[in-house]
Amino acid sequence: MTNALTLAAATDDAARHGVFTLNGFPFWAVYAAAFCLVMARAQATYWLGRGVARGLGGSRVASVLEGPRAVVVVGRIHRWGPPAVTLSFLTVGVQTVVNLCAGYLRMPFGRYLVALFFGCLIWAAVWTTVGTAAVYAAIWLFLLHPAALAAALVLVAGGAWWWLRRRRDRLATTTVEPL
Repeated sequence: MTNALTLAAATDDAARHGVFTLNGFPFWAVYAAAFCLVMARAQATYWLGRGVARGLGGSRVASVLEGPRAVVVVGRIHRWGPPAVTLSFLTVGVQTVVNLCAGYLRMPFGRYLVALFFGCLIWAAVWTTVGTAAVYAAIWLFLLHPAALAAALVLVAGGAWWWLRRRRDRLATTTVEPL
């Protein structure tokens, strides 16, 4: 009985405020907050990468990155890196690594900022629509059938583990050509 009442209250709240809101705030406010949050986080990661690169000056890693082959590779990253920065925001976790590497490899800030801007627009759109809907669905599933939510989470975690293990095994069997 309490599950039905709680579900009715959640359904009423969603009907009054809309699914893509947070506690009654309009979509545009949630979107703007998400955009600002991801912009600040990505910038901090980029500048952390720049700081790490500066701290490694004169080290063995720095000398490798200044070699003739590495200069060619870094040039390609500077040229083709901005699309990678933008597209990384369609993934979970990869954008942090890409932003850190962009800073570490000293991607020109103007190019990085343009790519980051569009990536943050994408990220905020995905998480304020699909992400919010997924959270509401998980809450409703928990209210109706908590065991079903637990089973769904176990399935997702198991699928992620299987995929990562398969990927790791596949990468272990491939050979890497030197630069």
